[in-house]
Amino acid sequence: MSVLSELSSLRRTGGREVRQAGRRRLRRDGPIALFFLGPWFIGLFAITAGPLVSSLYLSFTDFDLLTNPQWIGIQNYVQMFADARWWKSLQVTFTYVAIAIPLQLAFALFLALVLDKGLRGLSFYRSVYYLPSLLGGSVAVAILWRQLFGRDGLINQFLAVFGIEGPGWVAHPDTALGTLIILGVWMFGSPMVIFLAGLRQIPDMYYEAGALDGAGKWRQFWSITFPLLTPIIFFNLVLQMIGAFQSFTGAFIVSNGTGGPADSTLFYTLYLYQEGFGGLRMGYASAMAWILLLIIGAFTALNFLFSKYWVHYDD
Repeated sequence: MSVLSELSSLRRTGGREVRQAGRRRLRRDGPIALFFLGPWFIGLFAITAGPLVSSLYLSFTDFDLLTNPQWIGIQNYVQMFADARWWKSLQVTFTYVAIAIPLQLAFALFLALVLDKGLRGLSFYRSVYYLPSLLGGSVAVAILWRQLFGRDGLINQFLAVFGIEGPGWVAHPDTALGTLIILGVWMFGSPMVIFLAGLRQIPDMYYEAGALDGAGKWRQFWSITFPLLTPIIFFNLVLQMIGAFQSFTGAFIVSNGTGGPADSTLFYTLYLYQEGFGGLRMGYASAMAWILLLIIGAFTALNFLFSKYWVHYDD
């Protein structure tokens, strides 16, 4: 009993000494840390937090950028839920997210598996495949995409070789959104590189043990690779989903800023832009932005909630 008491006393004494040493170090290094963190705090409050709070206030006002905002309460939010184009923008955005993200992640994982086989010139291929992620959100690529899928574009010229007359892909309501989904899938480079890094962390001994048990490549993928890669899949899913909800450039350029044809490419962010800067309804646009923030937050929370059923960690 005396030994236990002595150990407990030593534990309390050691913990107290550690806390005291931490306080002394904080007093000594705290000002220096604040000095180096100062620019980040300035950016946080001046560039992020300040406009965020201002947009929340403006969402309850009638503000046209030219006159002082007038407080109207929740009228913007009530009007939003009665706006047919707002519902259409939600439908288009949800369709884009639901189709583009799974296809993009599946394609990125497939290429990562191919590149993980130790191809010669791996660094070159990795750089080439990553390039679309760097260029995909640019105006130049969006213009190129519009030309490729135009009525006289390269896609239809290729189909004409086989005697097929292609439609004006970006000008038809049934196919316009599909071209933007393909653009989204094409920007697979970032998740592919992350998948490749995750694959390199899986120990070879698991595959050797699976091979000794008679597991083929397909079985090894579903029983070893996929479970051990689920944290990386989850990470990519959350990041790409947040980015997909905020997609703007491709829809704006391909549709010339209209969201057409027949609002088939009216992404949420594009409609927000039209209302805020096209119609000078900044209060209404601010309300839309906050609803988008809540939607992204809700989907992210759901991903974290359901991740415990399919994401497997080492512990």
